[in-house]
Amino acid sequence: MSELTQETLNELKEIAGRYPDARSGLLPMLHLVQSVQGYVTPEGIEACAEVLDITAAEVAGVATFYTMYKRRPVGDYHVGVCTNTLCAIMGGDLIFERLKEHLEVGNDETTEDGRLTLEHVECNAACDYAPVMMVNWEFMDNMTPESAVELVDRLRSGQDVRSTRGARICTWREAERVLAGYPDDRADEGPAAGPASLEGLRIARERGWRAPEPEEEAR
Repeated sequence: MSELTQETLNELKEIAGRYPDARSGLLPMLHLVQSVQGYVTPEGIEACAEVLDITAAEVAGVATFYTMYKRRPVGDYHVGVCTNTLCAIMGGDLIFERLKEHLEVGNDETTEDGRLTLEHVECNAACDYAPVMMVNWEFMDNMTPESAVELVDRLRSGQDVRSTRGARICTWREAERVLAGYPDDRADEGPAAGPASLEGLRIARERGWRAPEPEEEAR
């Protein structure tokens, strides 16, 4: 685990300074801690508390409330499998079980080589591509047990992997730094929405449908 350097402490202060109420910066500050240390450490909690002049208990309360903040080390790639209703029906449960067997880990556990952390996750708001997985928060759409195994094997072997929507998969720590508010200049890499997400818009345009104007709604 990397220690928090003075440079990181300065960045924590810089993040806090972005907001009229410094405490509003806690969420990106926790992402920055994860980008350096791989998870939210006791040291990171204390550092955030000191910068924001709040208690460590208050910071820990936030860090334990949101599932995106981890209290154990995360691998190079966080592999999330959606097991909410639609994805589960479409095969998400089968994918998750296959990956647990293939990687020899349980939920929220990391492989012995430190490469992959597997977790079942809540809805990714991508039901039009169910079953969906995410790798470091990038979408992998229309997955199957077979394609999921192929995906994790490619990640473990160090191959270049891209989201089904085009973006290159970076490491967990790199992704966490972006979420802390330090862009990697790849925001436009890959489409923002795929064909399935835009199908309703296509049909509406084809049939001349439009949203009612405000005055029409009032009638």
